[in-house]
Amino acid sequence: MSGSELDRALDLIVEIPDFPEPGVLFRDLTPLFGDAKAFARVIEALGEEVGDGVDRLAAVEARGFVLAAALGYARGLGVALVRKPGKLPDVAGRVDYALEYGTATLELPTGSVREGERVAIVDDVLATGGTVAATAELLRSAGAVVTGVSVVLELESLNGRSLLGAVPVHALRAV
Repeated sequence: MSGSELDRALDLIVEIPDFPEPGVLFRDLTPLFGDAKAFARVIEALGEEVGDGVDRLAAVEARGFVLAAALGYARGLGVALVRKPGKLPDVAGRVDYALEYGTATLELPTGSVREGERVAIVDDVLATGGTVAATAELLRSAGAVVTGVSVVLELESLNGRSLLGAVPVHALRAV
């Protein structure tokens, strides 16, 4: 598939002003997920960015689950599901972090990554970087090595990659 097909797929992302609160411009990937050809192209492009030498993917609830599950299947990789609080009976770690519009908490299920495992983080949007940085912290505390971050969309003006230090960030589109 060509780059123009990826551009057409990414053009399906809808901008919704003032959601979840006034002043926030929400990016909705639902139309992209609903278009089989566009979704396949995005997964193919994310797979090109993840690279070799990755043992597992880590996905952030909830849209990251959709992307990482499809990418894991395509690349033959398992997926560690990083969850919102209260969803897990056995938690390996918990991190509180800042969002663009508040605070949140993420938890990592016990046994979802192994010591020394090389893990790439997959999510939909990199905004302020808090979610991805919290995920990286959880993975490292469980003994994993974070190899990189792959996202569909990066909001460059929010400078989220600054929270990730030397961790490579791959975005299919930066706005």
